[in-house]
Amino acid sequence: MTIILGKTLKKLFVLFLIVQSSIVFPQEMVIKSLKTFTTSDVNSIPVLSSPRDLLVIDFDVQAEYVPNINIIFTFCDRNWNPTDNIFLSNKGKNIAYRLDYFSLPTTVEDANYHYTNTFPDKDGYVAFPFSGKWKYYIVDSQDQSKIFAEGKFFVVRADVPLKVETKKETLDDRTYFPPQLGHVNWIIVEANPKEDYFPFFVDELEIVQNHLLDNSIKVLRTSTDQNRVFEWDGGSKVKFIAKDVRPGNEYRQTNLMDINIYNSKNVKAQFDGMEYSRFLLTGRSDNNGGFVLKSPKDLYSTYMNVTFQIKPPEEGYGDIYLVGAFNDWDLSPKNKMNFDGDVYNLTIPLKRGIYDYQYVVVNGDYSNPANQDWYVLEGNDWQTSNDYNIFLWYRDQENGGYDRIIGYSKIQTR
Repeated sequence: MTIILGKTLKKLFVLFLIVQSSIVFPQEMVIKSLKTFTTSDVNSIPVLSSPRDLLVIDFDVQAEYVPNINIIFTFCDRNWNPTDNIFLSNKGKNIAYRLDYFSLPTTVEDANYHYTNTFPDKDGYVAFPFSGKWKYYIVDSQDQSKIFAEGKFFVVRADVPLKVETKKETLDDRTYFPPQLGHVNWIIVEANPKEDYFPFFVDELEIVQNHLLDNSIKVLRTSTDQNRVFEWDGGSKVKFIAKDVRPGNEYRQTNLMDINIYNSKNVKAQFDGMEYSRFLLTGRSDNNGGFVLKSPKDLYSTYMNVTFQIKPPEEGYGDIYLVGAFNDWDLSPKNKMNFDGDVYNLTIPLKRGIYDYQYVVVNGDYSNPANQDWYVLEGNDWQTSNDYNIFLWYRDQENGGYDRIIGYSKIQTR
C-alpha cells in the first residue's frame, strides 16, 4: 500500500512540474523607439498612397523573455476616433498574429528584442480596404484590452487630383521684429471632383506640416475664420485656402550617433550643454520632424539618459515644453520641462540616433492653441524647408456613412 501511494505521489509531482513549466507568467514589458513609416518614404509621416507601398512598424521591447503580442488595426474617422461601424470593422483582416523579431546584442541596455514588420503582410492576414485614417495597437495576445503602444497612419485611395499652389505673404496685423517673424505661407488647393461625388459632401481640407499629426491645419466648408477660406463655384469645382501658415525654423537636432562623443549612460542633448533662443538664427537642415536610429544589430545601438537644457534670454516666459520626434511632437504635461530658477531641463531615455525637436512656450492651459507659442524661442523664416501632406475629405454615404480621403498631394516648401 505504501509503495503504491509513493508511486502515485511521484506521478502527481511530475504532472505538477509539467503543468508548471507550460504556464506563461505575466511579465513587465515596455515598447521603445516605436517608428511608423512606409517602404517608399522612411522620414515622412506614414501615408500609403500607392498599391506598392507597405507600412513598416518598427520597435524595441524591454522584457525578460519573448512577449506574446499582436497588432490590431482599426479604421478611424477624420479625428482619429476608431469607428464602431460594423461595415468598416475589417474583421478577419485586422490582426497581425505572428510578428518577426530578433534578439538585440547583449551590449544594448534597457531593451532585449527588436521587431520589424510590414503590412499588408504576404500571408494576407492584414489589409487596409478603406481610404482614410487608421490606428494600430500593440496588445497582449492573451488580453487584447492591454495596450502597450499605438500608432497612426493614412491609407489613400485618391481619384480626385489636387492643384496646389503656395504663396509667400507677410502678416499685416502689426509690425513684426525681426521681420521674418511675420513671414507666412498661403496654401491654395483646387479640386474638381467627378460626378460620382456630391459637392456638399466635399467638406474639408486637412494639411499636415511635417510630423505634426495632432496639430494639423484644417479648412472646413463651414469655416468662419478669415484665414481659412472655402470657395465653391456652384458646380463641382472647389477651392480651399489656408492663409498665414508660419513656416517656423529648421528644427533643433541632437545627434547621438558618435560613440566617442556620447560614450556614457548619462549625456547631454548638445555636447556643449546649454541651449539658448534661436529667435534671430536660422537653423541647419533637419529631417522635417523625423528621426533616424542606429541599426538595431549594431553593438552600440543602446539607450542613454539624455538631458535637454535651455536658458531663455529673460524671465517671464511661462512654462516650456520639450517636443520632438522622440515623443510624437506631443504637447502634454509629461513633456513639461523642470525649472530650477535659472534653467529649464528635462531628462529622457533615448536610443542612439538623430532626433529633431524644439521648445514650445506655454502660458496657461497647454491644450489651448491660443496659449502655445512655437516661435518665440525658435524663430520663423521663409528659408525653412517643410513637408506638407494635403488630404481632401469626403463624407461618404455608403457603408453606413464614413469619412473618406478622395484627394491627396504632398509638397515641400522652402
